[in-house]
Amino acid sequence: MELLGVFNSIEQAAASIDEMVTSGIDENRITSLTSVPYPEGVLVKGQPRHWFHWVSLAGGLAGAALGFLLAAGTAWLYPLRTGEKPIIALFPTGIITYETAMLFALIGTIAGMLLEMKLPARKKRLYDPAIADGLIGVSVTVSDSPSKQTAETVLRRHGAIRVLSDEVTP
Repeated sequence: MELLGVFNSIEQAAASIDEMVTSGIDENRITSLTSVPYPEGVLVKGQPRHWFHWVSLAGGLAGAALGFLLAAGTAWLYPLRTGEKPIIALFPTGIITYETAMLFALIGTIAGMLLEMKLPARKKRLYDPAIADGLIGVSVTVSDSPSKQTAETVLRRHGAIRVLSDEVTP
């Protein structure tokens, strides 16, 4: 179950998040939605996990290895002996290695960006169009009814304009 509380001010949203964390709701289940780029940790103070840099670096390293294997492996498998020159030439191998490293780093950057933004979404999430107009949303994912009641009470107590729920009521 997911709840979305919409707030007028950042202070109200931060106070509701703090109270939910102290009441026992795991901070990893709370997300803030804003149209304003607040610094990281203003609302949800949990340790962020960033995969972006690591995926880009892994893509670049894999591309460099693949580029070197492509250039050096081709020269090694099909040797063209020309006088006293080496079979694996340094500069052409370096150029191919560099270019494939950059290509794979770019692909890794795009993949890291999609991972960081959690795209494509696995399921439909709650959203309120007023968030795009400057309001602050606090999304809470809960697993049981008592936690849902606690979260909804806290959101309303701290001045949520509205609280949306994805739970289907008969």
